[in-house]
Amino acid sequence: MSSLSHRNLKKYYSISEVAEQFGVAESVLRYWEKEFPQVIAPRKSGRNVRQYSLEDIEQVRLVYNMLKVRGLKIAAAREALRKNRRGASDISQMIDRLQAVRNELVSIRRELGELA
Repeated sequence: MSSLSHRNLKKYYSISEVAEQFGVAESVLRYWEKEFPQVIAPRKSGRNVRQYSLEDIEQVRLVYNMLKVRGLKIAAAREALRKNRRGASDISQMIDRLQAVRNELVSIRRELGELA
């Protein structure tokens, strides 16, 4: 899951850009929109083209972490969001930070291995 390097330069992102960021198909994002309409609701242009704001992308990240990282089923993720959306968001942010730390540690281990 790579992050967009120019995140703050654009106001809206296309569905293909968001799908690529999370490593999922565009159809998966459209499915999640139907399953989590209160959470993921990108703006649609006059020609029904989805436009994701940075806030929309954070909501996709929340659903992604619940379904793909934590392995919850859709019904369980929906229930968790219904009961405690703030807590789910905090957990999602924590997972992102832990993944960044893990990636940094793997990089350090690789560099140490090259020195030996």
